[in-house]
Amino acid sequence: MGGPTREDERFMAAALRLARRNLGLTSTNPSVGCLVVKEGTIVGRAVTAPSGRPHAETQALAEAGEKARGATAYVTLEPCSHHGKTPPCADALIAAGVVRVVVCLLDPDERVAGRGVVMLRDAGIDVDIGVLREEGERALEAYLMRQRMKRPRVTLKLAVSADGMIGRKGEGQVRITGAVSRAQVQVLRAETDAILVGVGTASADDPELTVRLPGLEERSPTRIVLDRRLDLAVRSKLVRSARAVPLIAVADSVLDPTAMARRDALEDAGVEVLNADTVADLLTALASRGISSLLVEGGARAARQFLDAGLVDRILLYSGPAAIGEDGIRSPFDRTTVPAGFSLRRTARYGDDIFDDYERDTGCSQA
Repeated sequence: MGGPTREDERFMAAALRLARRNLGLTSTNPSVGCLVVKEGTIVGRAVTAPSGRPHAETQALAEAGEKARGATAYVTLEPCSHHGKTPPCADALIAAGVVRVVVCLLDPDERVAGRGVVMLRDAGIDVDIGVLREEGERALEAYLMRQRMKRPRVTLKLAVSADGMIGRKGEGQVRITGAVSRAQVQVLRAETDAILVGVGTASADDPELTVRLPGLEERSPTRIVLDRRLDLAVRSKLVRSARAVPLIAVADSVLDPTAMARRDALEDAGVEVLNADTVADLLTALASRGISSLLVEGGARAARQFLDAGLVDRILLYSGPAAIGEDGIRSPFDRTTVPAGFSLRRTARYGDDIFDDYERDTGCSQA
């Protein structure tokens, strides 16, 4: 049937936009987009459902019905080939009678890893691979990181005042940025599997770390607190909401008797206590649970731990216009002292704030 066309790129771009819709909702599976196209018309479309099932392909085929016979399927990630809780999507495409499948990326999951393509081709289906590959790598970067590096992709977010501070001692939450920047952070939370703060920030600010934008409240990520001695107060907003939105407290593997008593109280309140002595150990444990993306939101000590471990992949820096003063809490860095190994990808203005997006340079990321 020939190779990929401009029309293939157009439909794959639409499938990638569709895939972004459920980012942060589909763990342990990736958010995949699928279009079923016949004679230039989309007859079925779907994205991986919340919680990871049903998969995009089976939903799109169900919507297309008999129109799938003789059609082309555009899929952002290679259709699965293994029997899990549901039959393989490759089998569903074969049974539906599609004659061609256009795949953006092969799935690095060792249970798939090209087998889905082999199944389709063995059934006589024409398969094209790699359409909009670079765009697909960006859309699925968190899932790909978990599969390839066995850890989540880590984004560090900091809001920094004009004099390089991230807060004020003894005052809890201090607004450094404006409404537009804060709304952007809410959207970021909604697209992320898990969000992390240190226990110092959790105790001082008493945040809830949920998504507060109207219409996105159900997209709150798993909350994580770095809490080596389990000092998080049972009366905190985080703990009081633990049965509604998952909360993990990360503690040292060896705890004294007082900390063990606090552990019992936290677990009774619905908090999961995870023992991990290093940041690397924590990321490995999170990946094993299907968490692909982690947003580190504060404070300075938690940010420094991830930076020192070389385990930050992206930095989102929001710089506000006002100064905090001598009683401020110093940020690990600001726009003039961004850590080595990161390159600026994008700058924007949100009202009076400046937003900078940095990516770790290729070859600098560590497992």
